[in-house]
Amino acid sequence: MKATLEQARSMLVFAQVIEQGNFNAAAKQLGLTRAVVSYHVKKLESRLGIKLLNRSTRVLTLTEAGKIYYESCHIITEQMMMVQQKIDSLRSEPEGKLTITCPVNAGLQLIVPSLNTFRNLYPKIQLDLQLTDDVVNIMQEGIDLAIRGAPLMDSGLQAKHLASLTTSLYGAPSYFRKHDRPKQPTDLNNHQWVIYKLGSNQLELTKGERSYSIKVEGAVSTNNAAARTAFVEGGHGLARIPDYDATPKVKSGTLEKILDDYALPSIEVYAVFPPGTASSKKLRLLLDFLQDYLRRIY
Repeated sequence: MKATLEQARSMLVFAQVIEQGNFNAAAKQLGLTRAVVSYHVKKLESRLGIKLLNRSTRVLTLTEAGKIYYESCHIITEQMMMVQQKIDSLRSEPEGKLTITCPVNAGLQLIVPSLNTFRNLYPKIQLDLQLTDDVVNIMQEGIDLAIRGAPLMDSGLQAKHLASLTTSLYGAPSYFRKHDRPKQPTDLNNHQWVIYKLGSNQLELTKGERSYSIKVEGAVSTNNAAARTAFVEGGHGLARIPDYDATPKVKSGTLEKILDDYALPSIEVYAVFPPGTASSKKLRLLLDFLQDYLRRIY
């Protein structure tokens, strides 16, 4: 027997009759007349060829067939309500609090500007941004979202790739007044470096099919990206720096790019979040917004 749209309507009406307890209450709930409600129930019984309800002047009771049929009608009604709630959620303005952790320098230069725009779009979402270069345990600390510059290692967390940020080698004019400017990768072995302790001490450069691996050493080291750039500007050595950070300083004359015909690995920026939280509307909005913002700007 092929199901019809009319039968689907009748099933919804039948479910309301059972849940409201009588025809009059069901009619009021559905915005129909009692006669229309009665029509749908009779239509179902006629179509199915079996009695679903025992009627008396005061009480409605389900027959055995009616109990079985009502279970299916109830499931359909619940599914419709769930879909409606999801649609209502999409239409409603998102609100609530999001706690975010991010490295200091990337946070100030990339994430804060993007969150400024995000908050203008969604003013009911509260933001708690925690800037730290430490890798925070987001499950223990109750963090909704962490911005990280590396893919996930083995963990129970989820991740979304946000952007690829290019990097290059830089030094200060004051440094190059004291040291020869590198012309090829092997020259880098003779130079001082500002060491970023959260990164690798091996530098990988490529040009075409050739690749070079350089070990970086120096008298100055730091665990903070902004401090690394400041030390390079101060003439204490060379460093691999994200282009978004170095470009304004090149324009102002405090940094110079070197070996720009060689490629270095990009920084892959990820949003990391606890499993299951991606179903949160406000978090989904933020993830999509950050991805679009960073890829357009950088």
